[in-house]
Amino acid sequence: MSPEAAYRSDKKPLRFPDPEVLANAFLHSESRRVDKSGCISFMGKKYEVGLSFIGCKVNVVYDPADISELTIEYEGHAPWKAHELVIGEHAGKRPELPEHLQAQKADSSRLLGAAEQKNHERRERQAPALSFRTVYKEGVQDV
Repeated sequence: MSPEAAYRSDKKPLRFPDPEVLANAFLHSESRRVDKSGCISFMGKKYEVGLSFIGCKVNVVYDPADISELTIEYEGHAPWKAHELVIGEHAGKRPELPEHLQAQKADSSRLLGAAEQKNHERRERQAPALSFRTVYKEGVQDV
């Protein structure tokens, strides 16, 4: 008897699984750590999980064909859906600082300049040592 004939000769009615049960059987699961902003990074995209889960490790259950919506599972909480984080128009690149607040290249060192000035002042205050050469050369024999 061929497999097709055996299939057709079976008198029991065919049982089809519930589509939702079948879909859940083929879902994938990974774990992610929630960052300090309450989001997770998944396949190069950010998903908002919630601020109460900061630092926690959550399970991400997803369908690889559609990652626009993820199911998040955490111990002691009912599973919930997380959607891709949409950043609005007011959260763009940070504007550049004005010219007077930007870092400027130094042409000299204030520390070295102050040390040089202090050294110059110290040299001016030092009294020169006495020299008796000039006294002797003037022709005076008694000192």
